[in-house]
Amino acid sequence: MEYLSFELPIKDLMDQLQTCSLVGEESGVDVKLACSQIEDKILEKKKEIYENLNPWQRVQLSRHPDRPYTIDYINGMVDKGSFLELHGDRNFADDPAMIGGLATLDGQKVMIIGTQKGRTTKERQYRRFGMPNPEGYRKALRLMKLAEKFKIPVVTLVDTPGAYPGLEAEERGQGEAIARNIFEMVQLKTPIFTYIIGEGASGGALGIGVGNKVYMLENTWYTVIAPESCSSILWRNWDHKEDAANALNLTPKDALREKFIDGIVEEPLGGAQYDPEVAYLNLKQSILQNIKAFSKFSGQELETQRQEKFIAMGQFKG
Repeated sequence: MEYLSFELPIKDLMDQLQTCSLVGEESGVDVKLACSQIEDKILEKKKEIYENLNPWQRVQLSRHPDRPYTIDYINGMVDKGSFLELHGDRNFADDPAMIGGLATLDGQKVMIIGTQKGRTTKERQYRRFGMPNPEGYRKALRLMKLAEKFKIPVVTLVDTPGAYPGLEAEERGQGEAIARNIFEMVQLKTPIFTYIIGEGASGGALGIGVGNKVYMLENTWYTVIAPESCSSILWRNWDHKEDAANALNLTPKDALREKFIDGIVEEPLGGAQYDPEVAYLNLKQSILQNIKAFSKFSGQELETQRQEKFIAMGQFKG
């Protein structure tokens, strides 16, 4: 387990617990009571830290190197062996930063689409740190249209610092690809459920984020721009990223208060990386509940509900 700067007090206690257990094994002395006291201290410290996170710490936690990514959630949620990944946009190429395919959740067919980061340096370069090219968004749209044809619910998992900003992406129509996805998603006649599982930044997130229901996991963020980029625009450097994070109202509680999302999916104390299986189960239960709730609606009703949901966000009262 890697620890962030504000998690170091937890690391110190974990080291003490490991030492306590080791001493007991080597000496044969009963250290259960001592170890139990340290475990209690660890729990108290976790509650103290994680229940009082500021927005910038929440951003850091969403980027934790041990945090589950889209593929991890897919493998942890779907019925064993049921995920069939589909590739390519039928126009230019396949994009490894955007993955998707058919699967079943407790026998329920779904089309799962999501942005994918990498863990090793080589994989991060291959996945472009979860920043899709235009062909990634076009692949996602192709899969959504396929799901619509066969009346299969769509689940999108968002974890991206934004769409890829490279020259080749702009040459192939990055802005048009994202705009086309938004245009088509508001008209899709099959239910769409969006979950922010890590970072949710800018149009890169919105390109697969127009859902009948939109949720954020507890330790994620969702806003128009990353705090570092906001700081570089306003202050010409990254030194004010914490101030930017505070001003952007990017936490799940902020988004829920402003009615940008419909709910928050609970994570294990400290984040999904502490107990991924619990995180998978919580997300899976939310997906299945939403599929059941929206199964009674017609295609036209699904389209209308989705459009009205996002139109309402643009209302202005003078």
